[in-house]
Amino acid sequence: MKTILEIPIHKIQKSRLAETDFDNLVFGKSISDHMFIADYKNGEWTDLRIEPYRPLELAPANATLHYGQSIFEGMKAYKNEAGEILLFRADANQKRLNASAVRMCIPELPEEIFMEGLKTLLDLDRDWIPNNPGYSLYIRPFIFATDDYLGVRPSETYKFMIFTCPVGHYYSKPVNVKVEEKFSRAAEGGTGFAKAAGNYAGSLYPALLAQKQGYDQLLWTDAKTHENIEESGTMNVMFMINDTLITAPTNTGTILKGITRDSVLHLAKEMGYVVEERFLKVNELEAALQNGTLQEAFGTGTAATIAHIAKINVKGEDYILPEKPGYALSHQVLKKLDDIKYGREADKRGWITKV
Repeated sequence: MKTILEIPIHKIQKSRLAETDFDNLVFGKSISDHMFIADYKNGEWTDLRIEPYRPLELAPANATLHYGQSIFEGMKAYKNEAGEILLFRADANQKRLNASAVRMCIPELPEEIFMEGLKTLLDLDRDWIPNNPGYSLYIRPFIFATDDYLGVRPSETYKFMIFTCPVGHYYSKPVNVKVEEKFSRAAEGGTGFAKAAGNYAGSLYPALLAQKQGYDQLLWTDAKTHENIEESGTMNVMFMINDTLITAPTNTGTILKGITRDSVLHLAKEMGYVVEERFLKVNELEAALQNGTLQEAFGTGTAATIAHIAKINVKGEDYILPEKPGYALSHQVLKKLDDIKYGREADKRGWITKV
C-alpha cells in the first residue's frame, strides 16, 4: 500500500492474535496489536508513528482529566470476498471529527494525517479484521489534551490516536427503550452535536436508572420542554408512522449527525419511502403506539448499525412493537448497508474506500 506521509512503524514483538477468540468477541474488549499516534505541539501536528498498543503514561495534572477536552469517532472496516479491506464513509468521520474539534477548542486534524494514519494501521493489522459473517473491525480515532496544567484554558498540546478492535454484533436482540422525561443529554448552544466524551459521561446515570428498570436505552427528549424526541443513547432513532419515516433534524446543535443515520435516509429515499426530518412529539408517539399507526422503530449508529426496538415505555406505560422481519424498512436497509459495506453490492455512491 502506497502512502503519502512518512509513518515509522514499530511492530509488536508478539502478536495477540493467537490468544483472541474470534468466535466469541465481546464488543470493545479485544484490542488489535498496534495504534497510530500523532502529537500536536508548537502549532502543528507532528511525530506521526505506529507503535504497539500499550497503556499511556499521564501526569495527574493532565488537562483532559480535569477539563474534558476529548473527542472521538467510531467507524468500521470490513473484508470483501477477495480479502480486500473496505472502509465505509471514512471521509465523513474525518469531517465530523474536525467539527467536534472546533466546538471543543481542539486544533483540527489534517485529512491526510487521518486517512494515511488509518490506512497504514489497517494494512498492518489486517489479520485482525474478522472473517465471520456480520463481524467487522471497530475503529476508534480520538484526540485529547495533553498539557500538564490546572489553569482553565484550552490545552496547547494534544494527542491524536487510532486503535482498533475486532467486534461482533453490538446488540444480539431487539432493544427496549424508555422516553426520558427528567434528565437531558444536550441543550441548544451546547455540545450535543459534537462527539465529545463529556456528552457520554452525562448520559450514564439516567441510562443506568433505566437499565435497572429493564430498559436498554433511553429516548432522549429536548432539554427545554421534554416534548420532542431527539435521539436514543448511543444511536439516532427513527420511526415509521403511516408509511412515513420520521427522524429528528440535526440543525438544532443538540443531536449527533450520525453517518449511519444519513446513509439510512439516503437509501430510504432511493427506495421510494417518504422521509420527514422533524421532531416527533412524545404525545404523537404515544398516540401512534395506541392506535397502531407506529409500524416500526429503530436506532441507527456505527456500533449497532440498525438496532430494532421491541418495546417503548411512554409515561410509565409499556408498548410492544411486533417484529416484521424481511419486509420492514429497517430489515431492508440493514441488508442493503451490509451488502455495500462487505462489497457484495457495487459502490455507486462513493461511500467505500479500499485500503
